[in-house]
Amino acid sequence: MGFAPYLRDASTVRMGTDSVKGQPLAKKILFVCSGNLCRSFMAERVFRKLSRQAGRSGVQAASAGLLDLGGADADPQAAAILREKGVDASRHRSRTLTAEMVEGADWVLVMEEAQRGEVIRRHPGAADKVRLLKSFSLQGNGADPDIRDPRGMTPYHYRTCFAVIYFSLEGLLRCI
Repeated sequence: MGFAPYLRDASTVRMGTDSVKGQPLAKKILFVCSGNLCRSFMAERVFRKLSRQAGRSGVQAASAGLLDLGGADADPQAAAILREKGVDASRHRSRTLTAEMVEGADWVLVMEEAQRGEVIRRHPGAADKVRLLKSFSLQGNGADPDIRDPRGMTPYHYRTCFAVIYFSLEGLLRCI
């Protein structure tokens, strides 16, 4: 079966709109990765900035991790890249994914296929709203549908991860 059912052109996935105003309904997007220290944290913060710039004030973003890291601080390299790009990186503490978070989200966007499988295993009723963030990328998905974890790697890996997240978020904004 492969990944084809989960990788979609961003133009084919749309959120609902308010029939009176013609604007997207307020949506809650939850970004999920392993520990909520790098990727989902970066995605949440960048998405907030991009959605404000695009005038999408009704969209909310949050992030969480599959692992319980006890409220650990954000990865310093991830936070440094965000600050460099003019994105608020302050006061982040890791959060562990809960059933309430999944239930309250309209979309749960994960970084890796393995994470997608784990979220669905834990929350089978949410399968229709769990997607790979990279599937929204305007740069194409290539052979690898995952956004790889840069934690503990070189600054190049963090910058590459940031770029993939950024391009994916630009595509996501076109869908909402």
